[in-house]
Parts: sequence; C-alpha cells; structure tokens
Amino acid sequence: MKQVKTTFIFVLMLMCIGMELEAQDWANLERFRADNATIGMPRTNEDRVVFMGNSITEGWINIVPEFFEGRSYINRGIGGQTTPQMLLRFRQDVIKLYPKVVVILAGTNDIAGNTGPSSLDMIEDNLRSMTELAQLRGIQVVLCSVLPVYDYPWRPGLEPAPKIIELNRRMKEYARTHGAVYCDFFPAMADERNGLPESLSPDGVHPNKEGYAIMAPIVEKAIAQALLIR
Repeated sequence: MKQVKTTFIFVLMLMCIGMELEAQDWANLERFRADNATIGMPRTNEDRVVFMGNSITEGWINIVPEFFEGRSYINRGIGGQTTPQMLLRFRQDVIKLYPKVVVILAGTNDIAGNTGPSSLDMIEDNLRSMTELAQLRGIQVVLCSVLPVYDYPWRPGLEPAPKIIELNRRMKEYARTHGAVYCDFFPAMADERNGLPESLSPDGVHPNKEGYAIMAPIVEKAIAQALLIR
C-alpha cells in the first residue's frame, strides 16, 4: 500500500506540471540524460553512491574534483534547484543508476523561494518522498542537514536561520525513525549568527574549498554507516 501511495503521488506531480514541461524543462531533466545513458550497471561489489542536490552539490565536484575522482561517486547536483524539481528527476538521476546509497542535500533553495513560496511541510514532504522512492528499491539514504545561512544574497531579509534549524530538526528525527542516516553538517559550519562564516563561504551560502574540507569526512562517515545497513 505504501509503495502504491508513493508511486501515485509521484505520477500525480508529473501530471500536474506536464503542460509546463512541454514548454520548458522545468526540472532540467535533460541535464544528465546523455551522461546517465553511458553509465552501466554497478560492478560486483561496487559501492556506488549518487549525490543528489543543488549548487552546493554541483559546486563540490567543480571546486574539489579530487573528492569524486577514483571513487564510485556520481554527482547529480544542479544549481538553483528546489526539492520538487529534484523529486521529478529522482527516478532517472538516482534510481535508474542503481546506487547502493543516495546522498540528498536539499532544501535551502526552497527556503529562499527559488521556485515560489514553500512551507517547511512542503519541503519535508518532498524529502520524505525521495527517501521512500529510494528505500523501496533497496537504496540506502543519507539525508543531509541544510547548511547554515544567515541571509540569501539574491533574496535578502528572509531571516532563514530559524527555518533551516527547524527543518534540520525534523529531518534528523525522520531519519532516525525511518531507516535513513542523518548527515549533520550544521554544527561544524555554523557561526554565532547560525550562518556560514566568511572563512568557509564567499557569499554565506555556498562553501569554498575549506568548507568542503569540513563536509567531506562528515559525509564519508554517513556513507559508511549507510553501507552497513545493507
């Protein structure tokens, strides 16, 4: 019943925006389509991991490419994306790549209102749906905390820190009770304003090399924990 319900919700979302997708690729479904087609089935004993996210995930491979080199890590981050966009491309950019683990780092652009107003409930629902879709196919899930933000430079005055803290609290509890691994970047990166300090970010939102250096061992520990669940 749970699988049927989740699939119905996913299909319903596709139908609701079908007309928009005919006019424009709202979820950027074409971004990785060609590359996905070149990726075969995992090798025996391959611990394939897909990183799903926004510009923070995309920036990781651009700023610190060595983190991905020589590993079965596939980066599927797209700058500016919100959780409904990620949910729409989750099947082709995650599930059909047959990873053992998916790392989901998402939610900050929803809070910034990149694709319109989003409540915490809406963001949580999308993150839950991605988690359920993965788990139904035997993919372990690492749910990452939203990184600290004091103010969005492209949308100032939103005061996002309290919302980020509350969303992180919800997702930590959800992960604990639903078989996912919670990857908590927030305590190691937040300054006294619950934002990203200048030493870790050029704009208060996106990590620099030093920021990713803090994130790397935290996510590696979470991935190792997720692989043990299998």
